[in-house]
Amino acid sequence: MSNKNIGIKDVAVAAGVSVTTVSHVLNDVSYARISPETRNKVRSAAEELGYGPNRLAQALRTQRTGMLGLVSEDIATTPHAGRIILGADEAARTRGYNLMIINTSGSASAESRDADVEALLERRVDGILYATMYHRKVQVPANLGNVPTVLVDAVSTGRNLTAVVPDEEGGARAAVEHLVAAGHTRIGFLNNTDDVPATRDRLRGFRAVLTEAGLDGDAAPVESELSEVPGGYEAARRMLDRADRPTALFCYNDRMAMGAYRAAAELGLSIPGDLSVVGFDDQQLIAANLHPGLTTVALPHYEMGAWATESLIDAIEGKTDLALMALHPTILDCPLVVRESVAAPAPPH
Repeated sequence: MSNKNIGIKDVAVAAGVSVTTVSHVLNDVSYARISPETRNKVRSAAEELGYGPNRLAQALRTQRTGMLGLVSEDIATTPHAGRIILGADEAARTRGYNLMIINTSGSASAESRDADVEALLERRVDGILYATMYHRKVQVPANLGNVPTVLVDAVSTGRNLTAVVPDEEGGARAAVEHLVAAGHTRIGFLNNTDDVPATRDRLRGFRAVLTEAGLDGDAAPVESELSEVPGGYEAARRMLDRADRPTALFCYNDRMAMGAYRAAAELGLSIPGDLSVVGFDDQQLIAANLHPGLTTVALPHYEMGAWATESLIDAIEGKTDLALMALHPTILDCPLVVRESVAAPAPPH
């Protein structure tokens, strides 16, 4: 909280720099040539003294309000995807901006989504982040491009807007490579039935790794169900009832993996002794609390929120051109999180 009795001169004295330098640092003046060390010194001094730049004067001078809008499609009620909000908020605060959040529904009408964006525009936000609860193509509100805009976990149909999405295929490759490295040659995939990028890209990564390992990726067993715990259970039961039962399962997400754990238990199979399992999402409430802990692939929700916010602010401040960045979506890594659910396949009886 700022201290009204502290002035910019006090910050300058505390940091051992000029008043001009303090002003340039705290107002993020793009042309100021100031070393990172000095910038950190000034910001630390300002924080310790409780001094903040005058937002009203700043807004009048720059025609900016220092407010960003985030339209979050269902993600405010989705625990793991809520990290998009955390990443965006922390990146915004670091740059001296505040985040205004509106939660909308993926099933909301076009008119309703237009109204959500309009509500942010009426509050004169400097830019908007539009985030979806899972990676997909979206028909964005028509009024979304009235201020700088970045899509998070989505790409736009019909319009070129800057977007950041997860590397679904790369994440699948990391998961299956881990199973192959453990010695598995019979690996099954429990996939989703929805027609979304993740369904296609994770299947592509699964098949590609097996083919590269000298196995027949196209012939590898795939069972598809709704990507929830019951769907994972049903798909796993069919997979594990096969005569050539796989020794390892790659699951579309952690919820399906949770269903696979139940199916394995019913069949008397131990994890990872008889069956290795890898998930996708790194949904903490599930992956870290299954027994044994689930090896999985992490979706970069926090990183996507932070990257989108940094890019949006850079565009607002004239440091980058979103039109150039919109030519191709930015793809962020999905790292493997190793726990205890993978081991070498059991020797044949």
